[in-house]
Amino acid sequence: MSLPRERGCKWSFVGNREIRRCAGRKIQGGVSRGAAFLPRAGSSAATLGRQWDMGNPAFPPLNTYSLTTLFERTTESDREYNHNRPPFAAKATVIMAQNGGNTDGTVVMPKLEDLLRHPEDLDKIGGLKAEYQRKKTAVDSRLREGLRDQLEAVQRSIGILTEGQRQVSKTKDELQGIDKLCTESQDSVEDFAQIDKLASIQRQFDATLMMKKGLENFNADIQEVEDLLREDDDDLENQPNLLKAHMQISRLRDFRDEAMDQIRKAQDNSSEETLTEYFQGLDSVIDWFDDHLGTACMNIIPLVQEDNKSMVVRLAVVVLNEEKNDDTVRALQEAQKDHKDLASRFKSMNIGPKTVRGYKEKFLQAIEFYAQNQFENTKEEFLGDPDHLEKSFRWYFNDLFTVQKGMQNLVPKKWKIYKTYTDIYHRMMHDFLVGMIDDPEVPADNLLKIIHWSEKYYKKMKKLGWAPTDLQPNLLDDREPELVRQWQSVIINAVEEWMERIFDTEKKGLIERQPDALENNSDGYFRTKTIGDMWRMLHEQVVAAGASERADVVEGVIDAMFRALKGRQSAWQALLDEECAKNKAPSNDQPEGVQILQDWLVGVANDQIACIDDNEDTGQMGYLTRFKRDIEPLVTPKYMATRASSELDALRDGYVDLSTHCLSQFVDIVFSVDLPTVVTELFTPKWYGEYAIKRITSTFDDYMADYSPVLHPSLVDILVEELSDELLVRYLSSVRNRGVKFRRFVDPFTEKFKDDVLTVFAFFQKYEDSFEATIKQKWRLVNWLVRLLEADKGQPVVDVYESFKLEYWDLQLSWVEAVLRDRDDFERSMLSAVKAKAAEMSVERGMETIMSRVR
Repeated sequence: MSLPRERGCKWSFVGNREIRRCAGRKIQGGVSRGAAFLPRAGSSAATLGRQWDMGNPAFPPLNTYSLTTLFERTTESDREYNHNRPPFAAKATVIMAQNGGNTDGTVVMPKLEDLLRHPEDLDKIGGLKAEYQRKKTAVDSRLREGLRDQLEAVQRSIGILTEGQRQVSKTKDELQGIDKLCTESQDSVEDFAQIDKLASIQRQFDATLMMKKGLENFNADIQEVEDLLREDDDDLENQPNLLKAHMQISRLRDFRDEAMDQIRKAQDNSSEETLTEYFQGLDSVIDWFDDHLGTACMNIIPLVQEDNKSMVVRLAVVVLNEEKNDDTVRALQEAQKDHKDLASRFKSMNIGPKTVRGYKEKFLQAIEFYAQNQFENTKEEFLGDPDHLEKSFRWYFNDLFTVQKGMQNLVPKKWKIYKTYTDIYHRMMHDFLVGMIDDPEVPADNLLKIIHWSEKYYKKMKKLGWAPTDLQPNLLDDREPELVRQWQSVIINAVEEWMERIFDTEKKGLIERQPDALENNSDGYFRTKTIGDMWRMLHEQVVAAGASERADVVEGVIDAMFRALKGRQSAWQALLDEECAKNKAPSNDQPEGVQILQDWLVGVANDQIACIDDNEDTGQMGYLTRFKRDIEPLVTPKYMATRASSELDALRDGYVDLSTHCLSQFVDIVFSVDLPTVVTELFTPKWYGEYAIKRITSTFDDYMADYSPVLHPSLVDILVEELSDELLVRYLSSVRNRGVKFRRFVDPFTEKFKDDVLTVFAFFQKYEDSFEATIKQKWRLVNWLVRLLEADKGQPVVDVYESFKLEYWDLQLSWVEAVLRDRDDFERSMLSAVKAKAAEMSVERGMETIMSRVR
């Protein structure tokens, strides 16, 4: 049997499915409009009735519709469908040509115009015809299979409709029979109306007697219940009278509800107030009983663990009975809402419980309250010691194990108590952990333990029979990556805050020239008080990052530490430059401030050396080497080889540069503060009669005597070289001093230069290593100065310049010009010749020499 085809409908194919559009509606698979309203298997008669009432246009009303009619209509529609449907092959060809295939697994064929572009392509027609035929056969097969499935669905639906029609007809017949019997019985019994009235009076009289008896015995019944509850007070773990007390209280509550319902219907307000006052004693008894029951519910886990099965079963019986009553009340309330008149005619719908008491909900709340107390205790332990989180949650899994093994057979199966407990506990665990995560006061260590706890939690739950997909919502709301980043940022922020706080303390001590901001280490060297604290903090944060057991997290933290350490180097240099600039020309009332500044320069320089001072003989490693050893096992080899090594090398170079810069500033202050006028007198007429260099070296000697004991030994040679370099630069630059004029055949400047150099050598020879390595060679520059002054005008001067330039590629022409102008026989032709030679020379650039500083 084929499917009906409606007029005005268009058919198209999408993949292997046939789509029909009728008047703006889309129906898949060729199912007729009626198929959309076919009932599912197992549909009730009421469901079928509702479907017929929907006014389905595909079917007539139920009482006029027959199976024969349905088959007749379907057959006619099939014939129309088969007559109007276009040949499949043509349609398939069109669709394939238009779509070029699709992603639903259907046939993909190129357009014929793409295949037959050339005359020789006509030879392909046979193969293409066979290929198209094969594809057509495959599509036809799929279509027939889809049509067969739809036909079977329609036939099943027709069978269900037929069965539903039969049931409705049967029910209608039975109702008509009952109505007929009722009518006949009334006609056959004489005085039926009087009998019915008397029966009603009798029922009302019996109800009145029962109500009277209940009111008379009400207080005595309450007293009996109180005695039962008082007896249970002495044995709350067993409560032997639980069921009896519950039965009595339920009966009294039903009686009270019935009495109050009747008096409300009578609309007698005075009697209602009297009854309310009369029944008031029942409320306290109910509260008493609820307290007993709540205690048992709160302790149901310990009861199971103590093997008190009787108590658990009796508790379950009470809750189950109340659950059934609540279901009944809800059903009656729903029925009365929809069919109020009908419900009032049935006595069974007007007696029994009148309100929902919610004992099942209270039982579930008791489970939460019991767990909540445990969670609060766990929170205190967790905040106190995050390492014991797993131990603190031992109760959680013990409770679930107790429910799994000991409680399921003691309570109704429909409760699915194990799943109920698991859902409640898991939701509370989720809320507990998410609450901790969102609490800004929770330390970073606790946050990390929570991240690690997630994996352990699911492993433990798996042992209890629960897969991760069974536990919803996700324990941490799938926020693990975000939490890892958050935890990483906590450490990074802590590092940055510590570094900033430490530097602020050091900066304040330097700016305010606090004398106690520096200290002497065990070797007597000046050191800042915070350098050890800084590296200790970094070590602690590296350990904290390593606790994550994730290399990417550790590497992110280490990167932040590298940035902070390099930033600290730059900040120190900028701060020292700023403070030194303020004190290079101090007033007479600032000598102490200048001395403290110099102490700071020595202390900061010592700090830098302490970071990189590795002594393999003693096994004492510098801070940077220890830092490297801390991070090496925590990061990947690739990170260590590529990024970390280069960063460590850059830091090591930075520490050397900063320590050298500190000493350079120290020497600069020495010249600016202690020797400002001495240098300005060099090469002037006054220079010949005084011992300026001797005064300078004497000052150097004093400083070295004061600071050598507090300066790291590796920095002493650097300080000596800085003193020598600065003196040499200022000495050579003194050719620009006002009043300088070298009279070649009058002034004994050659002997004076020699005397100055010998004086310099006499001082620096005390530091033999530095003197022989660099100082002696650098002071040879004075000889070049003498040669420029002594050379004859003309080519000899040019030759001296040329030799000088070849040896010192960064010789500044401006300085040479200043020297030549200081000659008493200076002529412009001398300078022009030197400049011409400089223009034609091509000197290979090399390492920067000290002449780059002489301008």
